[in-house]
Amino acid sequence: MTHGYSTKVGKDGLIVAKPRRRRVRGVSAVRLLLLVAVGFFGFKAFTLAAVGPITYNERVAKLESGTIIEKVGAKALKIDPVTEAVVGSISPVVR
Repeated sequence: MTHGYSTKVGKDGLIVAKPRRRRVRGVSAVRLLLLVAVGFFGFKAFTLAAVGPITYNERVAKLESGTIIEKVGAKALKIDPVTEAVVGSISPVVR
């Protein structure tokens, strides 16, 4: 009980001391990483649904001929199966 405790009075009148649970810091980092990934795929899917696959691929091709940073961005922004699945479900709403 070095991290503290909380006391509670039960229905029978007995006072029970329980140790406080220590939060794991890694869980919040995983949640943040998951949120960033969902946001990234959502951005890609929304952009693809809004401009169409032909225009989207043309813009990604322009990035592939740019600087090293633009090439890395082009690799990340290529259409993948996850993006196609999300676009299939949101394209009726966007268009």
